[in-house]
Amino acid sequence: MTEQTARLRLPYILPSQAQKHVTHNEALQRLDAIVQLVVKAVVAAPPENASEGECFLLLPDATGDWVGKGGKLAFRQDGAWLSITPQPGWTAWFASEGKYRVLRQGAWQDMPLPATGTFQRLGIGTEADGANRLALAAPASLFTHSQEDGGHRMAINKAAKTDTASVLFQSGWSGRAEMGLAGNDGFSIKTSADGAIWRTALLCSGDGRVSLPNRAVVLAGLPAGTTKPANGSAAGFSLLFIDEGGFALGDPVGTGGGRELVVPAKGLYLAILSLAVVSSAGHRVSLSVNGAAGGFGIAGNTSSAGTSQSATFILPLNAGDRLRLQHEGSAEFTQGSGKTCLSLAAL
Repeated sequence: MTEQTARLRLPYILPSQAQKHVTHNEALQRLDAIVQLVVKAVVAAPPENASEGECFLLLPDATGDWVGKGGKLAFRQDGAWLSITPQPGWTAWFASEGKYRVLRQGAWQDMPLPATGTFQRLGIGTEADGANRLALAAPASLFTHSQEDGGHRMAINKAAKTDTASVLFQSGWSGRAEMGLAGNDGFSIKTSADGAIWRTALLCSGDGRVSLPNRAVVLAGLPAGTTKPANGSAAGFSLLFIDEGGFALGDPVGTGGGRELVVPAKGLYLAILSLAVVSSAGHRVSLSVNGAAGGFGIAGNTSSAGTSQSATFILPLNAGDRLRLQHEGSAEFTQGSGKTCLSLAAL
């Protein structure tokens, strides 16, 4: 018969042994140390003022009274140190690190996760919550193919057409861009300057048709009728027959009627100026930007009577630029949609 148990090395009380209580108490001491094992810290030398019942894991280069005992557990009991050699499979709570570990392959390792399982929440580097049940805080994340398949596909599913399946991009926890199926089955890209007001930049329908709902496009003119602008006068616009992307009518324009057309965003614009000429003694109509005449215009003479004229140009414009038409000479024009008007489309 051996003198110790096989696993925990607890001493047996032997037949005809004197002072059996000593052996019994020694076994209780070891049990008290090993069961519900808590390692306060990993150290190389005995700490000063260690409290009764505290346990320390000794580093390989242990010094002082612990020389040659690296890897063992040191328990403070009855004012002395009890040294125990841990066995493979033992588990312990490492209090200073807040981790539960197991001794395997000669080292204390973090407890492995199960190969399969279901989690209600999972946080990696951060805390998950009721809404964000999977949360990750890291400089980057990687999704790659498996050994069985050379591809990789991520699926974001929603229950019904009116629900949302999208990817949201934030700055300082405030939304700035979103792409996906947002409230319908059309793929869209939306942006926001403040996280509250959202605008759709691109929309792709289920049949593959693409539209740009917030693209700056306008067809501006005056009400149906005829006008005879005075030589040197300016004229504006009072009707936006087509208006997308935020064009607006600004300040009134002198005696020529209408208001200035205000550009919503910086960029290159395709500009088309159209004139429906009733009669002319020689005329020129040019586009003015912020009160300055530009090189974009149309000229005509008496032979232009009863004709339609148009000119196309690419203009660099800034947000807030004010547009009006500048008239020279003498002519009468037919106004209205598709007649005398200005078309602009952001490129």
